[in-house]
Amino acid sequence: MLQKLNFFRKQATKESESDNVELLRQSAIDVCNALLSGKLAQLNMQDYTYDTKEAVAELGLDEEMVEQLVDDYVAQIIKAIIQFDEYMEKLQYSKANKIELDYTPFRDLAHKNLGVARNLRIKDAEVLLYELMKKDDLNYLLTCLEALKVCAIRLRPKCAYDTIKLIQIKNSL
Repeated sequence: MLQKLNFFRKQATKESESDNVELLRQSAIDVCNALLSGKLAQLNMQDYTYDTKEAVAELGLDEEMVEQLVDDYVAQIIKAIIQFDEYMEKLQYSKANKIELDYTPFRDLAHKNLGVARNLRIKDAEVLLYELMKKDDLNYLLTCLEALKVCAIRLRPKCAYDTIKLIQIKNSL
């Protein structure tokens, strides 16, 4: 797994689950702020904060349903990061061995997740997933993936934590 995306192997502290969730949340906020005001500043998302009210109003769903859908989206993105990681390794291998790069599976996965982000009106994810669909610079794509991951964690830290723990348990079996 690429080191930059290797958040699944971080060991949880022996603190309580709520402490671990808070640590994950704060780390995600810090990384997100650094990326969005640094390497990704041109995307103008530094001050973005998600609000379910827009999705509730535009989709005609109740708040509880939108909240559940956002949780599902966060779990989906955390799981998709593993797939993005595998595709990125193949792209990097192809580039290193001067083989034509096939972005199709990578971009298809970005497109699939973009639809969900658009439906839920999650603007930072929309912008990042669009970048993943359109850009070719592998280092830039890695940065966008890192931002996508930490923005999802920042959005719903408890859901992200639970998903990461579930992935760790499945991988240990």
